[in-house]
Amino acid sequence: MANQEDKFKKVISHAKEYGYIFQSSEIYDGLSAVYDYAQNGAELKKNIRDYWWQAMVQLNNNIVGIDAAIFMHPTTWKASGHVDAFNDPLIDNKDSKKRYRADVLVEDYVAKIEAKIEKEVTKAAKRFGDSFDKKQFLSTNQRVLDYQAKADRILKRLGKSLENEDLADVKALIEELEIACPLSGSKNWTDVKQFNLMFGTKLGSTAESAMDLYLRPETAQGIFVNFLNVQKTGRMKIPFGIAQTGKAFRNEIVARQFIFRMREFEQMEMQYFIKPGTQKAWYDTWKEKRLNWHLSLGLGEDNYRFHDHEKLAHYADAACDIEFKFPFGFRELEGIHSRTDFDLSNHEKYSGKKLQYFDPEENKSYVPYVLETSIGLDRMFLAVFSNALQEEELENNTTRTVLKLPAVLAPTKVAILPLLKRDGLPEVAEKLVNELKWEFTVAYDEKDAVGRRYRRQDAIGTPFCVTIDHQTLEDDTVTIRYRDTMEQKRIKLNEVGEIVAKEVDMKNWLKKLA
Repeated sequence: MANQEDKFKKVISHAKEYGYIFQSSEIYDGLSAVYDYAQNGAELKKNIRDYWWQAMVQLNNNIVGIDAAIFMHPTTWKASGHVDAFNDPLIDNKDSKKRYRADVLVEDYVAKIEAKIEKEVTKAAKRFGDSFDKKQFLSTNQRVLDYQAKADRILKRLGKSLENEDLADVKALIEELEIACPLSGSKNWTDVKQFNLMFGTKLGSTAESAMDLYLRPETAQGIFVNFLNVQKTGRMKIPFGIAQTGKAFRNEIVARQFIFRMREFEQMEMQYFIKPGTQKAWYDTWKEKRLNWHLSLGLGEDNYRFHDHEKLAHYADAACDIEFKFPFGFRELEGIHSRTDFDLSNHEKYSGKKLQYFDPEENKSYVPYVLETSIGLDRMFLAVFSNALQEEELENNTTRTVLKLPAVLAPTKVAILPLLKRDGLPEVAEKLVNELKWEFTVAYDEKDAVGRRYRRQDAIGTPFCVTIDHQTLEDDTVTIRYRDTMEQKRIKLNEVGEIVAKEVDMKNWLKKLA
């Protein structure tokens, strides 16, 4: 676990040092669990959002996108169940006076068991070398099987207790596992209580006439209340989807783990409207489609797994998460939920307006069922960033820190480096920058020795560096350097754009989804 903590600390410090993420209002000592995306972070975030949007909206002719308002009529949240059921189970430690999410304390305990399994795998892989079969080891090693059975048993009990709202048993589980306060080591716990996560606010010019509102805790409801508007104006036929990206707000008492759990965050959601009775087939289809999207970025198949929900939300008849292996263990990255007709039926009931689809094939109207895919953009950012950050031992006994971001997502695609600040080299470099900037985000860097500049671009995550030298003036050739392999090649000046485009073009990456 110490190793994981060290890696995570490096992720956080690298994100600040290289202009990816800053603490919000840092000059005033910051605000807990609120972060600003810096110059490189804003680009990476935008590129992830675009990669999702193009895969979801552009490549599917039956999915359209909207951008609904953050403020919604307060009855929306009554209909959706958020006023009554949007709670986290919280527990206080009497000695440290610190508050924790009870379910997260248990999940962290399970993560330690999973870390023990990983340790066994690493030891066995070292012992058996090339003949090591990980799958067989996990299914036959008795110690691993015992660890896994214990983890499954704990999570099953936690899920059942939360589903039955048996908060006393959640506390009993924490006590039985002898879970201590991470800060003080004390096991002196209060009872578990539910806490509503919505931020309240006011709309109106005077205190007397102001209406109580909420900052939206999710983007999905903006899609549901616009279901009929989109369907009619777009002449959409079932099955069809509505996608949206945007900010959501949750009053996370235990916001933690950097940008993994924040109070202000961004979601990328798609609600797919389907015929009742077809939800199982669509659930399986979207599980596969969404995992393929993640795998297309090349972050490693072993870093993903499906986790079925033990406790189903009040609206779901099936739900699972795609979990990613973050530096602090496997955690939820994306949720896939079969939401039945809960949302549209409830909005019908509370609004008094019909939210039904007339099916010309069946010659009847019905409330569609919904299949949801929901991914946290900030979590996706953290998954990509933490996976990409690597320290490599080089042949000359030195190390380099390199951010091996998928080239399609990298904030800067190519850096142009004149070898010297004289002899006409900067002029050639600037001309190349001006040619390439119409297609890519391009950096120009003339400060320091070229080796140091390479290292700087490695740490930022730039896939290509192009060096202009005296030979360029003679034969119009340049040196192109590849970030991941450090390979250097001599190419024609007019080939730079084509070579970079081939590696960074979103179209080439999205084709993996076909």
